[in-house]
Amino acid sequence: MSQQPSPPQRVAVIGGGPAGLMAAETLAAGGVQVDVYDAMPSVGRKFLLAGKGGMNITHSEALPAFRARYRARESEVARWLDGFDPQQVRDWIHGLGIETFVGTSGRVFPLEMKAAPLLRAWLHRLREAGVRFHQRHRWLGWQGDKLRMATPDGELLVDADATVLALGGASWARLGSDGAWVPLLNERGVDVAPLVPSNCGFDVDWSAHMVDKHAGAPLSTVAVSWFDHENVLQRRQGQFVVTASGVEGSLIYAISAPVRDRIANEGSATIWLDLLPDLDAQRVLDEVMRPRGSRSLSSHLQGRLGIKGVKAALLHECLGKDEYSDPETLARALKALPLVLTRPRPIDEAISSAGGVRFDSLEHGSMLRALPGVFVAGEMIDWEAPTGGYLLTACFGSGRAAGRDVLAWLNDATPRR
Repeated sequence: MSQQPSPPQRVAVIGGGPAGLMAAETLAAGGVQVDVYDAMPSVGRKFLLAGKGGMNITHSEALPAFRARYRARESEVARWLDGFDPQQVRDWIHGLGIETFVGTSGRVFPLEMKAAPLLRAWLHRLREAGVRFHQRHRWLGWQGDKLRMATPDGELLVDADATVLALGGASWARLGSDGAWVPLLNERGVDVAPLVPSNCGFDVDWSAHMVDKHAGAPLSTVAVSWFDHENVLQRRQGQFVVTASGVEGSLIYAISAPVRDRIANEGSATIWLDLLPDLDAQRVLDEVMRPRGSRSLSSHLQGRLGIKGVKAALLHECLGKDEYSDPETLARALKALPLVLTRPRPIDEAISSAGGVRFDSLEHGSMLRALPGVFVAGEMIDWEAPTGGYLLTACFGSGRAAGRDVLAWLNDATPRR
């Protein structure tokens, strides 16, 4: 009598974002049955929204510089990138029939600048590989060894030989990343660093006049100085926007991690604005000191240095009357105007989040030490990165690494069923 072949091992992937989908692709290629569960009506919702303004997939800079963007987690993230570096990400996208190009900033985009065609092609490939998708299935934790799912038809218990959790952080909760998984893992003894906003704006205690007259005003030619995590003064030029609550925009997002941490430690953080980054300090002083005749000081600054609108308002907002009236103090302020940031904006407004499952809670790469057979991937792990394709590339690499870790563990472990 011939022996019946054993059924394929089954892996549940919970979360249909980039990390979860990449884990599913890797697992399916390894010959296991993959079921993807997502609480939303469709997968990849945050991925699609992030691509609305132009889908920034990765970055073209040299790999050592790329890795350094992950700062304190460089060595851990390097493991993910070793299996799926920026060029491999581009090659993978090309394999989906989507062409890419490098922008002037070094960022890499799909030729059509949209996320939807890429996601459609990817989901088609996954379905062709046998991956099954289950929408509107919200993970509730465990009952014994089984996964609990809330579905439109009631609660469902799911049996799997291994599980990949790829549930994201806590930014953009309306798209599924709500951090609801934190207490579920804490209950099982998993050490989770608090989730905090990353790539976020900050509050400033503006006057009513500043809010009324200048909320929404862009600062397109400005540089910022700030103290980094090692207390070294850094400088960066770029753009940001004054908002009714404070400041936000690409330049602010780029410095958000050290600013956020300084606020947490000290209650506030000061940054210094160079309102005239194309002029040196001596030239600014010379122009401020130049005789102005009957003109007002504000007219003089506008005529000699182009200081008007929101830049002029910032001077009045951040300087006292005596400081504004003193030429040397004013000249210094034009090159280094102190601005006090009081709070990061709420995490649900942030582009991404930091914190999550600590790396020392993991073994065999991405498996939870407290929960054998349960692996984690993506933004729910304790790392962060600036915008510019770094977040997405690491999520891809993390998902791929988790898939490989699962396959290795299944190969060594005795199946539960």
